[in-house]
Amino acid sequence: MADFGISFKTITRARNEPMQIIRNPVRIRAAGEVEKSIFEYAGRMSGATGLSVARMESPTGWSEPGQRPDFREITIVISGALHVETETATEVLRASEAMICEAGEWVRYSTPEAPTEYVAICTPAFAPHLVHRDAETVTTTAGIGS
Repeated sequence: MADFGISFKTITRARNEPMQIIRNPVRIRAAGEVEKSIFEYAGRMSGATGLSVARMESPTGWSEPGQRPDFREITIVISGALHVETETATEVLRASEAMICEAGEWVRYSTPEAPTEYVAICTPAFAPHLVHRDAETVTTTAGIGS
């Protein structure tokens, strides 16, 4: 079994605690020049610091600056095509594919070819001060970039 750096005690509930159902995730404004929707189900907006889980709805042409986050990020593509650029390669993830980006690894995400839905799981939980984004201009033209 893979070690994702989280303790199952921090993400499971005690037997006597009621199940938590999240019907209305928190909507968060995304980085990038074309608006992307982020819906956080668990994370800092709901008081959790050890883990965050968010669903992204990214339009064609969205991109964000590169980043070197202080958290591990597991990304699972639901639909569309997520372009993932690292210091050594560019990969295109499609539906049912996933990747793990380790803390401290440089990465840039974009969706130049299709609207894309994906889930990001971060440990510790995502926070703007942990992302460390590049201060460069973002390309937002569909089909250009990574």
